[in-house]
Amino acid sequence: MTNLTTTSNQPMAPSEGEALAIAQTRLNEDWLAVWIGLFIFALSLTLLFGVDLLGWTITTSVWTAPSKALAPASRFYAHLPAALSLIATYFFLLVVLLVSAKALRADLKRFAAGFTAIFIVSYACWFLGSWAYIAATPDKRPALKIAWSLNLTNESGFIIALLAGLVVGNFLPGVARALKEAVRPELYIKTAIVILGGFLGIAALEQRQLATSVIFRGICAIIEAYLIYWPIVYFISRRYFGFSREWAAPLASGISICGVSAAIATGSAIRARPVVPIMVSSLVVVFAVIELMVLPFAAQHYLYRQPLVAGAWMGLAVKTDGAAVASGAITDALIRAKALAATGVVYQAGWITGVSATVKVFIDVFIGVWAFILAWIWSAKIERRPGEKVRIVEIWQRFPKFILGYVATFLIVLGIGIAAPGLIPKVKASMAQANLFRAIFFLMTFFAIGVLSNFRKLWQEGIAKLAAVYVLCLFGYIIWVGLLISWLFFHGMLPPTLKG
Repeated sequence: MTNLTTTSNQPMAPSEGEALAIAQTRLNEDWLAVWIGLFIFALSLTLLFGVDLLGWTITTSVWTAPSKALAPASRFYAHLPAALSLIATYFFLLVVLLVSAKALRADLKRFAAGFTAIFIVSYACWFLGSWAYIAATPDKRPALKIAWSLNLTNESGFIIALLAGLVVGNFLPGVARALKEAVRPELYIKTAIVILGGFLGIAALEQRQLATSVIFRGICAIIEAYLIYWPIVYFISRRYFGFSREWAAPLASGISICGVSAAIATGSAIRARPVVPIMVSSLVVVFAVIELMVLPFAAQHYLYRQPLVAGAWMGLAVKTDGAAVASGAITDALIRAKALAATGVVYQAGWITGVSATVKVFIDVFIGVWAFILAWIWSAKIERRPGEKVRIVEIWQRFPKFILGYVATFLIVLGIGIAAPGLIPKVKASMAQANLFRAIFFLMTFFAIGVLSNFRKLWQEGIAKLAAVYVLCLFGYIIWVGLLISWLFFHGMLPPTLKG
């Protein structure tokens, strides 16, 4: 396995046959992710016509009593037992993914057996991660009647799934081999990202309620994530840690832009080996949880007089979508409480969270643009042979196709909301159902990442140095530059206040 600290300017070129096989496999997975994501997205949109085709999907609430945790997504299916809803969700995904496995020429029996195990373990991790003492944020504790929690949100289920996968990958090699046919993190994460586009579309529609200046400033603020963060992280990775371009680019995207989604898109655009975005994604999730536990409380202490600065900071600094919005929600609750106690001002709830979501949404939207830019750079500059002309088809082959699905779902939702504002509540409900599958695909992704993350091999690849770059750039630079940019764009803007 090629060491990640290789500093050669030219990547090791696979044979022509290997390159073709790699390209075909990725193309197939890319397009399959698009079609699976669009299929689930289309089924969810039938709700606009009064037909609820996904309401039976299982949903898990933050719980204190296990018996009350699971339920069908829609009230229309409220009579359906939770266990039956869970089984129906499993069989639906099994059938859809078996069709995909056949397209990938996988062994269907092995895939079905492996997927069954992956689904069971992954959803068990989600269930455990939704336990109130792990997941509840401070603003939710009173309703749940608990005095304390770890404040990790139910996204802690991703961490638990990752840990479960690591146990299998490192201590149960026989089980890992048995699951191999269904351990396809790239297919799962790409499908999840396609579905994520629609969810972010409704988030963007809801943020229209914010002042126009907030949205404008949010767009301006994301420029620093691409034009300031990315090149510096890339330079540090290359110059001071000796990483190859294959590692430096996904790492720069993962740290500076949008975590898992950006790392996967960048890895696809530059045709990095699958292990590269997998390792970066593992670090992204771990550090997002650390940020979630630290930054909102720092914001409460130092930024309670500048609440929208705090909200923008969460969106720019925390690198996964759920953790960023959750950080905004925690910050919202903490700052409103602090402002009331210290100054007697009662800020309207939701505005701090809204700014966090707005900044994060616009960062996410530009992932596709950035992937295209990187695909062009790698084709035209980095891997171009002397005397060779770069063909448009080469850029197209490198471009991550699943990004097209992501952009399509985002624009479709945005277009429906703008053309027919009265449909926004129904669109929101439909995207909530689709987003349940996005969460399941994310869960299976992180379990699969863990299974593939053999520590002995990761050590050979240089995981310790990878983590060192992440710590140095995130906590030594990105968080503070994000705070500065947030201050420059949102300083002096305050949420509406309520009468005490």
